[in-house]
Amino acid sequence: MPEYTKHEIIYCDRCSASFECKANAYTKCQCSQVQLTINEVQYVSELYEGCLCAKCLLELQQEYREEMGL
Repeated sequence: MPEYTKHEIIYCDRCSASFECKANAYTKCQCSQVQLTINEVQYVSELYEGCLCAKCLLELQQEYREEMGL
């Protein structure tokens, strides 16, 4: 019997990993685990249009911080 998911399964724009998008329950979504500053959000949004998995968000946050010398 297939596993039922309440939310949409989407693919990360960066690595193509699949994950359950919980935009309607944001605090339970995997991406809410990554706390980005407004500058980090802007950096990510300039590179990608769609959703990213938490792993990629963390990697891009680190990339941004290294580029900024933080």
